[in-house]
Amino acid sequence: MKIAKGCKSLILSSFISALLILIISFIYLQSSIGFVLLFISFLLFLLTGFFLVFFRDPERKIGEGIVACADGKIREITELNDIDVGKCIKISTFMNVQNVHVNRMVFDGKIKSITHFSGLYLPAFKKESEKNERVVIIVENSIGLIKIVQIAGTLARRIVTYIKKDNILKKGDRIGIIRLGSRVDVYLPYAKIKNITVRIGCRVKAGEDKIAEINA
Repeated sequence: MKIAKGCKSLILSSFISALLILIISFIYLQSSIGFVLLFISFLLFLLTGFFLVFFRDPERKIGEGIVACADGKIREITELNDIDVGKCIKISTFMNVQNVHVNRMVFDGKIKSITHFSGLYLPAFKKESEKNERVVIIVENSIGLIKIVQIAGTLARRIVTYIKKDNILKKGDRIGIIRLGSRVDVYLPYAKIKNITVRIGCRVKAGEDKIAEINA
């Protein structure tokens, strides 16, 4: 099973801690301290197993059209005017614990800019989450500009970015991971979108499921 880039240190630290505490627990096994240490070690081994599943990074068959950036449930589809994209359609995907948390490129393009904003760690489904820590990626391509916003949540405390400015990427390429969360917003240029192929409540997989069709 492939582990997502930027997450191996968490897995190794929990495993090594569990192993060390297990060894120490045998020294004190005849006392109550030994049993407490043994229980802590057991919990850390469980945490290691959780990390192995949570930070998995499976290969994907890349879909047609514009594809999902994140695994999860579509929670918002809105038409609006954005400062970067102009008139656009915003599609928000919320990730749960069981989802793969690696985010992927929605369409071929060149990375025009990557901007990190510090902020809060409020639940991603709240309106106030607009103040949360985030990474804003502007992509330049054949249909104009696409904006991808990775948003941290209550548990998500770090956004790991895999890409750099001026990188030329293909649809489905990995762009980063939000460790332990949470939400990704995609802004698509309104005039270039023929049809939105998802609706609120749909579950999608990053790189695999089509979320929109492009005007020919």
